[in-house]
Amino acid sequence: MVLGKRLRQLREQAGVSFEDAARAIEVTPLTVRRIEKAEVGLRIPYVRELLRTYGVPAAEIDDFLTMAREANQPGWWYKYRDVLPEWFSAYVSLESEASVIRLYEPHYVPGLLQTHDYATALMRIGFTNESKEDIARRVALRLKRQDLLAKPDAPAIWAVLDETVLRRPVGGAEVMRAQIDRLNEVLDMPKVRIQIMRFDAGAHPGAFGPFHHFRFGFSELPDVVYTESLVGAVYVDRPDDVVSYLEVLDRMSVQAEPVARTRAILGELRKEL
Repeated sequence: MVLGKRLRQLREQAGVSFEDAARAIEVTPLTVRRIEKAEVGLRIPYVRELLRTYGVPAAEIDDFLTMAREANQPGWWYKYRDVLPEWFSAYVSLESEASVIRLYEPHYVPGLLQTHDYATALMRIGFTNESKEDIARRVALRLKRQDLLAKPDAPAIWAVLDETVLRRPVGGAEVMRAQIDRLNEVLDMPKVRIQIMRFDAGAHPGAFGPFHHFRFGFSELPDVVYTESLVGAVYVDRPDDVVSYLEVLDRMSVQAEPVARTRAILGELRKEL
């Protein structure tokens, strides 16, 4: 996505139209648009010729092509492609590159913070017709994503969880107690912040459903908001729309219990199990 946006910037700076760029590599203007939007892979011969057309110096072309080759390499999640829906692979990619992840979850503990048993219980509910092996693969993918938390450049994570998340029994009392213990553990991580939206807070602006906001360390990559349904997902990157989601998150963070109260709330709810 970053390289696609850089190609667009170079084309615009050179004053080259979509049509002229397309003629240079003998494709349709739509293909050039798709390259710039990262909807197709970066074919090295195409990229090389486009850069030449835009007047990029040879040394810079070589550097760009090196990055393009790296971008074309499959991510670590490729080996889980048998259990990874195509519409969710973009999420894993965005999650892996984000510098800040803010989210609201009204139903379940976020995947990055789930225990093995909690994740397994959810997968069994969501994929009732799948084999034990496939369920195990899905859980392994979810837990592998959590390696992100231990990276030196781990993203800052700010989660607002509805009280329902902690009261809905998933996998039984023992599983829920272990899950709450896990949330207490991640609170010790310097970049993790969790707030609880109590029932008595009343109606709030995020009640329409879960959503995740990603921010990146690349100026070329805009903020992205992710929402999902039963069979697909929507990735929102229009600035005005993203701002609307951020405003909701800001309002919810004020309405929810302060971060300093999270441990106490978790302790209260754990005692009720």
